Amino acid sequence: PAAAFVERPATMGSRGPRVLDAGIRVAGGISKKLASSAGQKKTSMQGGIQFLKSYGQHILKNPMIVNSIIEKGGVKSTDVVLEIGPGTGNLTMRLLETAKKVIAIEFDPRMVLELQRRVQGTPHQQNLTIISGDFLKVDLPYFDVCVANVPYQISSPLVFKLLSHRPMFRAATLMFQREFAMRLCVQAGDPMYCRLSVNTQLLARTTHLLKVGKNNFRPPPKVDSSVVRIEPRPLNTIPVNFKEWDGLVRLCFGRKNKTLGGIFRTKTVLELLGTNYKTYKALQVNNGTGISASAKMLGAASMGQKKSGKKKKKGG
Repeated sequence: PAAAFVERPATMGSRGPRVLDAGIRVAGGISKKLASSAGQKKTSMQGGIQFLKSYGQHILKNPMIVNSIIEKGGVKSTDVVLEIGPGTGNLTMRLLETAKKVIAIEFDPRMVLELQRRVQGTPHQQNLTIISGDFLKVDLPYFDVCVANVPYQISSPLVFKLLSHRPMFRAATLMFQREFAMRLCVQAGDPMYCRLSVNTQLLARTTHLLKVGKNNFRPPPKVDSSVVRIEPRPLNTIPVNFKEWDGLVRLCFGRKNKTLGGIFRTKTVLELLGTNYKTYKALQVNNGTGISASAKMLGAASMGQKKSGKKKKKGG
C-alpha cells in the first residue's frame, strides 16, 4: 500500500499551525525517526516497539531478501535451525514454514514478547523454542543449520563460538556488515586479508552469497550488508592446536607495516620465543613422551597474550 503521512495535533504559532509529529504508516503501526537528544542514539519505531541501534537492532523488512537467504541457506524440512537475534520475527516466520524446528536466541525481552505474540495461535507455535539471553553466554543446543541476521557488534566472537560448537552443524548462513563479510571470504594476497580471514578459513569454507543494501532494513544501518555461507571443516583436516595457532597469527598480523622477518627479530618477541621454548623442553623432559596438553597451551598463544599485556601496561 502507498505510504501516507499522518499528522498529529497542531499548535498555533505566529506563522500558523505547526505540526508536532509526523510518521509513515506501515504494516503494524507507524514508523518514524525520533530526534536524538544529547547522549542518546537514534531509534525507530514499529507498532510501538523501539528498535535500539545500541543493540544492533536493524530489522530486515524486504521479504524477497528473506526468501533468498532461506533458499541459499539450504534449509530442509527435517532441519533444526538456530536463529540468532530474531527481532520481530520476519525471518523466523519463514524459517518455521520451511524447517522442522526453529531455536531462536534473543537478548531483548521486548523482542521475545513480540515474537511470542506473533506465533501465538499459529500452526508453527509448537515448533518454535525461544532462548532469552546473551548468545555469547548461553549453552548452544543441537542444531543442523544456523540462519541469522547477526547483531553486528558481536560478529567476530559469534563466528568462532559457532565454529567451536560440537557436534558440528552442516552450515551457517549469516548476514554481516559488508566489510566484515568480505574479510571472511577474501583470499591470501588481498589487501583485506587479515587474522580473521586466516582463522576462519582454517576452520571452515566461506562463500559470499549476496549483497544487501542498507535500505532493506528498519532502521537502516550506516553501511551495506552481505550474506555469507560458512561450512565447518572436519576436525581431522585441521592439524594444529587452534589456541597456539591463533597466538602465532596474532603476532604475524599485529603490525601491518612490518614484514614477518621484522616482527620476529624484535627484542620482545625473541625473549618470548626463548622463554616458551625452555618451558616446552622442560615439560617434554618431565613427561617423557610427547607434549602435554598444558604445553600446547603455551608457545605462540601465550606469546600473543604476553605481548598484548605489555602494551596495555605501557599505555597506562
